[in-house]
Amino acid sequence: MRNRKITKQIKVGAVPVGGGADVVVQSMTNTDTRDVAATVAQIRGLEEVGCEIIRVAVLDLAAAQAIRAIRDQITIPLVADIHFDHRLAVSAMEHGAQGVRINPGNVGGRDKLARVAAAAKAHGVVIRVGVNAGSLEKDIMARYGHPVAAALIESALRNIGLLEDLGFYELKVSLKSSNVLTTIDAYRQLSRISDYPLHLGVTEAGGLIAGTVKSSVALGILLYEGIGDTIRISLTRDPVEEIRVAYELLRSLGLRQRGPELISCPTCGRCQVNLFSLAEEIERHIQKISTPLKIAVMGCVVNGPGEAREADIGVAGGKGVGIIFKKGKVFKKVPEAEVLGVFLAEIDQMTKGHIALHKGVKG
Repeated sequence: MRNRKITKQIKVGAVPVGGGADVVVQSMTNTDTRDVAATVAQIRGLEEVGCEIIRVAVLDLAAAQAIRAIRDQITIPLVADIHFDHRLAVSAMEHGAQGVRINPGNVGGRDKLARVAAAAKAHGVVIRVGVNAGSLEKDIMARYGHPVAAALIESALRNIGLLEDLGFYELKVSLKSSNVLTTIDAYRQLSRISDYPLHLGVTEAGGLIAGTVKSSVALGILLYEGIGDTIRISLTRDPVEEIRVAYELLRSLGLRQRGPELISCPTCGRCQVNLFSLAEEIERHIQKISTPLKIAVMGCVVNGPGEAREADIGVAGGKGVGIIFKKGKVFKKVPEAEVLGVFLAEIDQMTKGHIALHKGVKG
């Protein structure tokens, strides 16, 4: 794996982005931002599984004004997502947004961007120049015909230049496309010519399977090449799933080690338990645990402990019985009906005091 590019460091609230800091995991709510209770509840759920920056859609002034009440009830930095109306960005910052994401293609030109930059300076807010393939400036689209990588880069550099001319430098940049290869190409090229921190993502990536695959390919390649300071896995799904996928991606590259790693066998004809259900229940249970731990869920007692001997704790199914093992050695045998409860209790004992409740935990 290549050394990470050291970019300019900014801070979103208290969270450092770029400059060699850990790759930061972000998500976005899918609640109505004006519904403060629902939005806070969703953000708290995301905090529990390790989300470190949260973005909310600001569709109107009521949503912008709701930001203060939301921010007062959460612990991670809050970013306002702005389209079309620069006044919403200004109002969101006045009501406590610690970052704003603007779309250069629809924010309204230099004068309106200047008002956003002035407000960001006044309130100590960072700006993400969020270029999106689906909403590039009209003149850029006319010149290129399609949202190719060069078009995305031109839009980003234009708006970075405008903000720099206004004396504003607390920036991060994203170049999102639904096309994996365009996304990779655009980020590679911009990384060579800019030192601003980069927020990685594939937009409109799809549901759990398609979105995970497309995001993992694009972001995995870029992160392996040392490119990227924050990430969001965009899924048509509960945003908690975005955080789970993000940390598994970072874990697979050796970049972050938050929470347990679950390994499980794909099952075969030797399996005599409902391993799918067992694995799902265990996976659900460990989401809020921040302690690094390797957990194995194996289908048979013949090969399970041996194949997963590096696991801190594991369970292997047998006919009417479950074998709980630690570091490849049998720890106890449990009747099948009791195995899930006993196994989860053992995990809780091993991670006692390390469950991350209502806070974003870095690891």
